Amino acid sequence: MPGENLSRDEARERAALLSVDGYDVALDLRSAVGESDDEPRTFRSVTTIRFRCAEPGATSFADLIAPSVTAVSLNGRDLDPGEVFDGTRIALEDLAADNELIVDAQCAYSRTGEGMHRFVDPEDGEVYLYTQYEPADSRRVFANFEQPDLKAPFRFEVRAPEGWTVWSNGAGELVDGVWRFAETKPISTYITCVVAGPYHYVTDSYERVLADGSTLEIPLGAMCRKGLAPYFDADDIFLVTKQGLDFFHENFDYPYPFGKYDQAFVPEYNLGAMENPGLVTFREEYIFRGKVTQASYEARANVILHEMAHMWFGDLVTMVWWDDLWLKESFADFMGTFGNVGATRFKDAWTTFANRRKAWAYRADQLPSTHPITADIRDLQDAKLNFDGITYAKGASVLKQLVAYVGQDAFLEGARRYFKRHAYGNTRLGDLLSVLAETSGRDMTAWAAAWLQTAGVNSLTPQVLLDDEGRIDELTVLQEAPESHPELRPHRVRVGLYRLGGSGALERYRSVEADVEGPRTVLPELAGAEAPDLVLVNDDDLTYCKIRFDETSLATLRDHLGDLADPLARALCWSALWNMTRDGLLPAREFVALVLRFAGRESDIGVLQMLHAWAGTALERYAAPEWRTTGGELLAQGALKELRSAEPGGEAQLAWARFFASVATGTADLALLKDLLDGTETVEGLTVDQELRWAFLEPLAAHGVADEEVLAAELARDDTASGKRHQVRCLAARPSAAVKAQAWAQVVESDALSNALVEATLSGFGRPGQQELTAPYAEKYFAVLERVWRERSIQIAMHIVNGLFPAQQDRPETLAATDAWLAEHADAAPALRRLVLEARDDLARALRAQECDTNA
Repeated sequence: MPGENLSRDEARERAALLSVDGYDVALDLRSAVGESDDEPRTFRSVTTIRFRCAEPGATSFADLIAPSVTAVSLNGRDLDPGEVFDGTRIALEDLAADNELIVDAQCAYSRTGEGMHRFVDPEDGEVYLYTQYEPADSRRVFANFEQPDLKAPFRFEVRAPEGWTVWSNGAGELVDGVWRFAETKPISTYITCVVAGPYHYVTDSYERVLADGSTLEIPLGAMCRKGLAPYFDADDIFLVTKQGLDFFHENFDYPYPFGKYDQAFVPEYNLGAMENPGLVTFREEYIFRGKVTQASYEARANVILHEMAHMWFGDLVTMVWWDDLWLKESFADFMGTFGNVGATRFKDAWTTFANRRKAWAYRADQLPSTHPITADIRDLQDAKLNFDGITYAKGASVLKQLVAYVGQDAFLEGARRYFKRHAYGNTRLGDLLSVLAETSGRDMTAWAAAWLQTAGVNSLTPQVLLDDEGRIDELTVLQEAPESHPELRPHRVRVGLYRLGGSGALERYRSVEADVEGPRTVLPELAGAEAPDLVLVNDDDLTYCKIRFDETSLATLRDHLGDLADPLARALCWSALWNMTRDGLLPAREFVALVLRFAGRESDIGVLQMLHAWAGTALERYAAPEWRTTGGELLAQGALKELRSAEPGGEAQLAWARFFASVATGTADLALLKDLLDGTETVEGLTVDQELRWAFLEPLAAHGVADEEVLAAELARDDTASGKRHQVRCLAARPSAAVKAQAWAQVVESDALSNALVEATLSGFGRPGQQELTAPYAEKYFAVLERVWRERSIQIAMHIVNGLFPAQQDRPETLAATDAWLAEHADAAPALRRLVLEARDDLARALRAQECDTNA
């Protein structure tokens, strides 16, 4: 049998042969609690699948990844599990026109966040379970046909330990000791879900009168671990949920089709969230144990709305294969921000999108692994790696451009027709384009070819010629593309002209919306306008491009970036300057200087926190190595100054406190952090809660000020799952060769750590400023790559490959070693090679930026 990496060709062949009528899945999860000598710990899974075959007598297979299979029956005929099951697939021969397959298996609980994840809470010993499948891990829990276009109704029943509650996609009830759940609508395997355990559960309800006069009632639920219940702000979660349901019903004109709407915040979650219909799962970090800024609440609202949009884009209508993953993820990413602005209190969410979300897209689109939004996904490993900045953030950015291109009304009417035409079915790119062509009256073929079927990001630069009177004679927008992806695209943009006013503010006095096409576009509407101090070529952020500046505009920003009155325009300029830094066009030390000069005046807290992150990266990756000590001192001084001058108790004060901790290296700075922890020093208004304590402890541990005993005492103070993750990170960050050796062994040579603790260990191991300590592991990294990829689950392998790449050894020798490994391992798994290529590209970019900074 070919193994667990299902190919597109195999899926296409199976979909042509089979149609699935329904699943009955019975799980016995009573083995989740108590002592167990079994390794791995397992649970019983009995699956009955009813399906049809278009060619009676044909052969196919079902998917199952399990330690053992007890029995297999096909159409009443018992099959020998030893003969038909190879560990990943069940061979099905001599199929009838109508078939019934029954599989009785022992499936494994997971510690990697894939399949049926089992978590033991260190705080109280309680056990919590949840499932996570995308793209193809439901086969770790029950036998099935694991591909998105073989949809079917599902009926689940679950036996669970006494006192537990169990949830699934449909409404459930406990009958004679068994949780039985209502049959679902036809859905794909990867969005089925089970959550079980002693979760803290809160309920509410939503009602809406529909166009036909009937009332839609949706029971609402939200849950978390009992240990997080004191921090669980379910009221705010329900508020955003109801606002989102109102918004999407008003815009989609298709009633929510999946009955109830539960939202589970679960531990050790690999993703942000997952759109299981009727039972959305989220990482529990969205429950805030300490004080956070409004940017965190905005981000959570965005994720709630992103997953809710999936109920229509992705669950009701699903892509045929992972090539068209963007059909759900790009739309949900766009709708998360669109809904945040349109329905919630977060009216400036497009500023966050421009500054934070698009930064992810710009990075991904300049990697050697960049791909068109409609990607070529050959198999499941390809699919796993394509949940990336292209599929999500670039796709959403392009949809924002599409709205500007066809108009919002045509766009939403296209969505409405798409849902009604393809409800409970599967689609491809052409299905969406056809409805958009209908509603907009535009030929979508050329637009799709330019935006969806080619890779790369364009740069737009203004060129301003003035006449003798100092007015604009001609303003031209120049469009460029990288040699590797030379496509020039049609851009619908707003070009804004800004001048310094008498009040000192930099304000827009003229703008024009125009279509930019080809290498050079003249904007005659701006001829005769007063000479601008700043030209912003993608004002209002309508298109997806890298913004460049003419020399006058760049000089203005160097002196007056903080004077830009409009928050979105300011965010766009910061983003453009960051792209220039990454591209080696602006020295890292100059970007740091801009942050030090103007970040304290930033009114948007999300932008401020993004600037902190960028400044840290500029120092660690893009600054000349010999300047880093100086740069770090400057950032620490600047952060401390802003911390002390920020409004007491305000969001900016908290953001600056966290940033100060992240850049503190000097003796006095570390002593201040220690004193703030001890309470011998205070900053007016700053509450050093438990989460902030850990933020202060990490740099103290990394510089040898906080030892193992101190960290153990802090864990005793915060003996929770969150506290354990923080402690593990701090332990691995300590500046000791023995510590690094232990961390390496725990991650590479053992699989005892859960996914969350693997991530925490990797984070501490790779702490910046410890190049000498991690240098011995560069050669070891390349030696273990293929073994790690072969032996570990793909999620854990991805963490290790990314987390242990020797990025801190930012020298040409590391680049050469990476190239040598790639040359010598041309036949390594394509997904593994992709991760190494991406890390190599980041390193090469860092070296180019360092050269720019050295020459500054």
